[in-house]
Amino acid sequence: MSISINIHKTHREHTDDQETLEVAGQTIGECVEDLIDRYPGMKSAVFDAKGKLLSQIEIYLNMESAYPDELKKPVKDGDEIHIVVMLAGG
Repeated sequence: MSISINIHKTHREHTDDQETLEVAGQTIGECVEDLIDRYPGMKSAVFDAKGKLLSQIEIYLNMESAYPDELKKPVKDGDEIHIVVMLAGG
């Protein structure tokens, strides 16, 4: 099964500057775990100390918001996951 995960520019320092990676899993959560297994620095970039997604992280599946329960959403061959950092400021 081929699932792509797209890494936000601010997180590419954790993935050797790679923008898109192939991951494995049956759910978004499993795919993110596969990513973290290969690039452990992504864990603190995406999750808080209790294992919850950081409030500024949005996950999209095939260009649609996966909220709520984004980590439980099933994926299938050819799907694309985007990890997006919502930035704010003025």
